[in-house]
Amino acid sequence: MNNFNFYSPTEFVFGKGRENDAGKYVKKYGGKKVLIHFGGQSAQKSGLLDRVKSSLEQAGIEYKELGGVKPNPRDTLVYEGIKLCRGENIDFILAVGGGSVIDSAKAIAMGVEYDGDFWDFYSGKQPEKALPVATVLTIAAAGSEGSGDSVITKEDGMLKRGAGSDLLRPRFSIMNPELTQTLPAYQTACGATDIMAHVFERYFTNTKEVEITDRLCEAVLLTMIKETPRVIADPNNYEARANIMWAGTVAHTNIVGVGREQDWNSHGIEHELSALYDCAHGAGLAVIMPAWMEFVYKHNVMRFCQMATRVFGCQMDFENPEATALAGIKAFRTFLHGIGMPINFDELGAKREDIPALVEKFGLGDGRTGGFVHLSSDDVAQIYNIAANAEI
Repeated sequence: MNNFNFYSPTEFVFGKGRENDAGKYVKKYGGKKVLIHFGGQSAQKSGLLDRVKSSLEQAGIEYKELGGVKPNPRDTLVYEGIKLCRGENIDFILAVGGGSVIDSAKAIAMGVEYDGDFWDFYSGKQPEKALPVATVLTIAAAGSEGSGDSVITKEDGMLKRGAGSDLLRPRFSIMNPELTQTLPAYQTACGATDIMAHVFERYFTNTKEVEITDRLCEAVLLTMIKETPRVIADPNNYEARANIMWAGTVAHTNIVGVGREQDWNSHGIEHELSALYDCAHGAGLAVIMPAWMEFVYKHNVMRFCQMATRVFGCQMDFENPEATALAGIKAFRTFLHGIGMPINFDELGAKREDIPALVEKFGLGDGRTGGFVHLSSDDVAQIYNIAANAEI
């Protein structure tokens, strides 16, 4: 196990009706004038925004609103949010929504406190300060409610890039599983896929002797395998929703990834798909992640055998370990297909002829990525090709 620091300052406020405590917690963490940041109409139609605003009013906290966050959040709305916060002397941002809303809120939080272009933080610069952010979570998926990460799409060129800092970790996150019960099955499945991808990006590592985090990863994956079909079959299953919501947080606070080298190439490769086609991130991951696995599994066959046997219940073939590894990858793809996820380019709505452009936007040039396996541009192209032609 490698040396590590683990910092997770977020207070998680979990359970039924907890959105009614939003004002109390904003006040606890020093907010006096809040930007309520949200997405489309669902938060309004459901009455959630009204409950949040009522809670803030009861706590004597002023607020302004900014809606309109898209599923792949855009830089244009971030600029609008920065201008609004500066003009209104906003000192706290409350994101009401899923990962896209939270990511946009984090970008605004950095931009308000910075004299330059906030996009600098999505080009490698680290922020020195940011407004405090908190969340009222409505989708179990990205894990943004407990992480210091944010992903934004720049409309000029449709570039999708990430930023990360402990300054972006929410002060508190309100998590009521009831708020996820109205999600369509497809959106629920996309969220579940993203959660599993967050675990797999940590699970496939070159670091030795990481049994505790291996087992934590496997526990989250097994939970998702059990609970996702249950909520697809019964959207109102509160207990299954609760387990998935907490699994999403555990998956991305990094408690399952400390002390080990990680590999985020699948996320990076997928980002080009969702930037170009505006598809759901989880759907893109369902296509890319098994394809990446098929490309890299020979690097450490036994780690893939461990996944196959511990997570998907495959029988170990000691005479032919590669067969066991491939059986595990097939089981993962079959699971994703079973919950309604696409498994190839045709089902996603992507085009094979766009692969050269996707590789170019990924931006390796003649270099290589880091991670479990260091990938070249040619390797990335091969992964896209595997994804394009995948079958069960």
